[in-house]
Amino acid sequence: MTSSSLQNLRVAIVGAGPAGIYAGNILTNSVVEAGGTVAIDLFESLPAPYGLIRYGVAPDHPRIKGIVNSLHEMLDAGTTRFIGNVEVGRDISIDELQERYDAVILATGAIRDAALDIPGIDLEGSYGAADFVAWFDGHPDVPTEWTLDQREVAVIGNGNVALDVARMLAKHAVDLRSTEIADNVLAGLEASAVTDVHVFGRRGPADIKFTPIELRELGEVPNVDIVVHDEDFAHLEGIVPANNQLKVMLRILQSWRTRESTGASRRLHLHFYHSPVEVLGHGRVEAVRFERTEPTGEGSAVRGTGEFREIAVQQVYRAVGYYGTPVIDAPFDEKAGVVSNVEGRVKDAAVTGDTEAPVIAGLYATGWIKRGPVGLIGHTKSDAMETIAHLVSDVRDGRLSAPTVDADVLDVLEEREVAYTTWDGWLALDAHERELGANHLHTRERVKVVPRDEQVAISRGALVP
Repeated sequence: MTSSSLQNLRVAIVGAGPAGIYAGNILTNSVVEAGGTVAIDLFESLPAPYGLIRYGVAPDHPRIKGIVNSLHEMLDAGTTRFIGNVEVGRDISIDELQERYDAVILATGAIRDAALDIPGIDLEGSYGAADFVAWFDGHPDVPTEWTLDQREVAVIGNGNVALDVARMLAKHAVDLRSTEIADNVLAGLEASAVTDVHVFGRRGPADIKFTPIELRELGEVPNVDIVVHDEDFAHLEGIVPANNQLKVMLRILQSWRTRESTGASRRLHLHFYHSPVEVLGHGRVEAVRFERTEPTGEGSAVRGTGEFREIAVQQVYRAVGYYGTPVIDAPFDEKAGVVSNVEGRVKDAAVTGDTEAPVIAGLYATGWIKRGPVGLIGHTKSDAMETIAHLVSDVRDGRLSAPTVDADVLDVLEEREVAYTTWDGWLALDAHERELGANHLHTRERVKVVPRDEQVAISRGALVP
């Protein structure tokens, strides 16, 4: 039996970050505009919604976190049912979802670090940036303590995540007291011994992947000196910035070349044309060996010069990208780190580029798990629009199988004693965190609750017996 009507459509979305929430909102609008009806269940492995907006954006970025307001409005409209603290593939399978819904959309994002395959990268004191970001954002599934007992630290990468990590390492804890930072994180940063943070990029200043606002904020961190090196700007002569954003960023970098030291207690060093070769140390990180690079003259490509440098550091953070979060039993391209798909239709193949591979009827993907961890919120919206357009087309053309099980998925979760959370539960947790912030010694908008069991207990306290 096939489903060929937009009436009483039932859809499950796996992942309650921006990708999943936008997909649900766009789907609702598309179906309603076409005169149909849709019921959406939004599954999330964490007790709270918003994904990387809650657990991947530095706490000193309230402006970026403003996106939460629009996401809140979408979920608060009542057209989507939030079901948190449920791991699809463990608590309930994709097959079981497909039995209960006309379609399933995977929006699990990318929360793991991409690998940096160089010798010594696994030494003690070497970390993935994603893990550090999760820690300072109060993620419930990472340790509550982070060791910051070394003076010199390296951050490898030239994107916004690298800048976030570098800024949080260099920033003085006193300047974070007004944010929503968790108490255990604030205590860890207050005890930090870091004095020098070195950020390394393989390419030059004209090929940075930052955004102007992130770069400008870096130079505004109190009691932190920015250090750049004249040799890294030697290849800029004659280069015409490709866009206004790059023009602004190059102007910022150039201004730092003439900026005098203030004698600040911490320094943030920006190094370009440094390709990491090896992390050195006896049991733990002691230095990083780099090969100096230079432009080839062909786009952003660089080549090694044969000149090697060893820079003493005692911790290393790799910020070379994220890697997709697979869902058990969903086809996954290990090389690309995405769910195998063609324009959001999940296909039964391991090679994403194989457009001839058959698609799995009723299974879709959107966001970073669809295209890889690149792009901003705007790309997430366009991603969702493409995926939803295919879903609606498949429904109209009768390509989807109608649900074969009518029972509410919550009944299954209760039978399995899964402590799921709800939208009302999130509202209760949100109010609790805001109250903690209002009553805190250093008044804040909120103080995050970190332990998962505590989040679940507060959220489930809102459930009606």
